[in-house]
Amino acid sequence: MRALAATRPPFLAVTLVACVLGLASAHGSGVALDPLTAILTVVLALLAHAGGNVINDYHDRDADCLNEERLFPFTGGSRFIQNGVLSARQTAMLGYGLLLAVLPGGLWLAWQAGTGLLAIGAAGLLVTWAYSAPPLYLVGRGLGELCIVAAWLLVVAGADYVQRGSFSAVPLIAGLSYALLVANLLFINQFPDHQGDKAAGKRTVVVRLGPQAAKWGYLCIALVAYGWLVLMVGREALPQKAAAAAITLVFSFSAAKVLLDNAEQSAELAPAIRQTILAACAHGLLLAAALAFASWPGAH
Repeated sequence: MRALAATRPPFLAVTLVACVLGLASAHGSGVALDPLTAILTVVLALLAHAGGNVINDYHDRDADCLNEERLFPFTGGSRFIQNGVLSARQTAMLGYGLLLAVLPGGLWLAWQAGTGLLAIGAAGLLVTWAYSAPPLYLVGRGLGELCIVAAWLLVVAGADYVQRGSFSAVPLIAGLSYALLVANLLFINQFPDHQGDKAAGKRTVVVRLGPQAAKWGYLCIALVAYGWLVLMVGREALPQKAAAAAITLVFSFSAAKVLLDNAEQSAELAPAIRQTILAACAHGLLLAAALAFASWPGAH
């Protein structure tokens, strides 16, 4: 149970939704879904995300130790190392062990679906490692949001590829707005953590710009996400029903207002973080429904 809790299971929901979106992308393109490979895809993606969470706890242990404004359970890591639940060595072994556990199943899926999945899987594992681990440590260089967008686009594309057996632009077009909203979750979580991050030398966007300047970044990311969705629907690269996913801007903009008013008041940001999670997950599910059950010129 300790090992399971260390993976921060509630946050794995965003990967589950990404898999659903990728499967819906393939299905909407006329591909008959294979239940076995679909289920294995979801399991492996969740394992990879779980491993990434634990690895992040290991490599962020100094910043998390200095973090006195964390918002449980959203920010500041699991604190299993700081609270003595797991040692740093046990945490590292668990995190990297979970990533290694993905390899056999991933190789079998590539054998079934095509070698292109090897490139998607390798890129995903590289991003997961480079996000948290030195020498790249991209989240500590202000590049965490780009990593998140890339990682969740790869999840959507990978789930689609396993069913389709080839590369397609559809999951990338459909997945970008979702991946951006997932990136906003990382972005807003940096505000309660920025003092600890700064003390540990972790140079996130919020640390680099300061909370008052950085707070506008959340709104910018949301605007790009919804703008992309509307543009792609308008160009018939996505079905018209996908426009329904734009309704989640109510949650994103509500969260943005809370952040704009309370960028330096960490205790006030919990509702905005919840709304950010809701916006991303609801957006992805609405997109998935539109892709799975609607026909449009760009589907094939």
